[in-house]
Amino acid sequence: MDRSVGSIFVLGGARSGKSNFAEKLALESGLERHYLATGRAYDDEMRSRIHAHRKQRGEGWMTHEEPIDLVAKLQQLDAPGRVILVDCLTLWVTNLMMEAEDTIEEQTALLAAHVAETKARFIIVSNEVGLGIVPENRMARAFRDHAGRLHQQVAASANEVYLVAAGLSLKMKG
Repeated sequence: MDRSVGSIFVLGGARSGKSNFAEKLALESGLERHYLATGRAYDDEMRSRIHAHRKQRGEGWMTHEEPIDLVAKLQQLDAPGRVILVDCLTLWVTNLMMEAEDTIEEQTALLAAHVAETKARFIIVSNEVGLGIVPENRMARAFRDHAGRLHQQVAASANEVYLVAAGLSLKMKG
């Protein structure tokens, strides 16, 4: 497969090593690197996490932030010769649930379609949230369900899919 185009979906639990793995893939591509962050710094702890991620990535990345209109931002950035790393889809789902929950199904379909048609090398990171217990409250169950449906559609559209646990990657597709 041409390593300068196509999409890679990286799933894993919290602190599994999924972001490090995705960043390594982006570096190995040799392409112009773009990092598209979906998270928001609502508190000091999240600001600290964002700072640590930026420091860990180091130089050579163009950072973009888009918490809601992810597909429009991807369409704007999508071009040959680039690698675009999106981190992460579960934060995006959270943002949509808080501000535009009625659009999640539509946004999911739009993202899955873009994943299949990308001109750039596209690496998407997300937290696998469906392996734990059934959440005790409606909002947490809705989040798990939205994320699970999103992951299924993105995985179906992606060229490659990896599951990362304990810093080890398992190729599931491609």
